[in-house]
Amino acid sequence: MIQFQDVRFTYNRQRFALNGVTTRIRPGEFVCMLGGNGSGKSTLAKHVNALLVPDEGSVRVGEWDTTDESVRYLIRSTAGMVFQNPDDQIVATLVENDVAFGPENLGVSTDELRIRVEEALKTVGLAGYEKNETNALSGGQKQRVAIAGVLAMKPQVLIFDEASAMIDPRGRTGLMRVIRELNQQGMTIIMITHFMDEAALADRVLVMDAGQVVMEGTPDEVLTRSDELRHLHLDTPFPITFAQACREAGLPVSITLNNETLEEELCSLLSTK
Repeated sequence: MIQFQDVRFTYNRQRFALNGVTTRIRPGEFVCMLGGNGSGKSTLAKHVNALLVPDEGSVRVGEWDTTDESVRYLIRSTAGMVFQNPDDQIVATLVENDVAFGPENLGVSTDELRIRVEEALKTVGLAGYEKNETNALSGGQKQRVAIAGVLAMKPQVLIFDEASAMIDPRGRTGLMRVIRELNQQGMTIIMITHFMDEAALADRVLVMDAGQVVMEGTPDEVLTRSDELRHLHLDTPFPITFAQACREAGLPVSITLNNETLEEELCSLLSTK
């Protein structure tokens, strides 16, 4: 359980980057955070693993309060973070050495280290890449190496801060497949993204603006609110846009994120004409 209680935080002692955030993330949940630049989503995510701590309020990760310096190591071992640019996270020239870097610093034994590196690379679909040079990998492969490096430290929570922003569509598809598989295995996922198709896959969506959570709910509850999303300069998912266009054309279809439901309704309507 990750609990934010009335959290306020400022970088400059003038304007709150977080302004009274109260929310919780349950174990095993997949949560996506949306919002424009400066909305506070990255700041909120960095509070999960105590890279930042509140000026007011509290953040608890499990039983630990992030302001308690004596448990920061445990918190950061529990919550791993993958950043937007994998080049900022990769530290070694060989894939196996990079993946081993984190757990090696945790004092993991050589035998256990080898097992963790193999398991992590297999999980992200890079088994057999141990001896590859990291600078020769594609952007998507580098991002998966960065994920493997975090996985090798055995976290319970994975935080992705715009991790798909700098990779091509094929790389994004592969990355989302890995994220969904990890979540299905019980990993808690917190994902910051501006891609609505990624947010549609989450269990819950938080929308932030001016340091506050302004919308919260399931993807169907949040991403169908087109006018509010547009007001926050956020895109509407294509299935919603298409369904609204159909309704404006006189076709009584559901406003839904589910492509199959939309297709079935359209086929049923067209077959009766």
